[in-house]
Amino acid sequence: MTSVPVTLCFLLRDAEAGLEVLLGLKKTGFGTGKIVGLGGHVEAGESDAEAVCREVLEEAGVMVLEEDLRHAGVVEFVFPSRPEWNMHTRLFTTRRWEGEPSESAEIAPEWFRAGALPADRMWQDADHWLPVVLSGTEIDIVIVLNDDNETVRKVLDNAANR
Repeated sequence: MTSVPVTLCFLLRDAEAGLEVLLGLKKTGFGTGKIVGLGGHVEAGESDAEAVCREVLEEAGVMVLEEDLRHAGVVEFVFPSRPEWNMHTRLFTTRRWEGEPSESAEIAPEWFRAGALPADRMWQDADHWLPVVLSGTEIDIVIVLNDDNETVRKVLDNAANR
């Protein structure tokens, strides 16, 4: 099974109402109209960390340094009816960056309470793993989607199978 290498980074901050995470409304490309994490494809010759730092800068105008990233796990997305969409996704979180998030051609960033994610506006799979990542737990899972490429058929926990 071939998968495209991608990365996601979740910027975290403490606010009066509790932990907040920076997500964004996807304005173009894959996932248009959904609230998503910041990130994207790993370019040839880039490490996952280099890619996610580049993507966060491109999408939200903030600079994240590799040494400030915390590895948060891996999600393998499997699209049986569209195998070219399969993705191997490295997840990162960070609490340090420079700059204020700003809108780009691709993303309109917005802070959300970690305990009140806009699940109805996100990919359906996010509910299966994002709250766990935001709690500080590292994950290693496979998400298999249904033929509609939207709903989740099953979630496999690789960590439990070791």
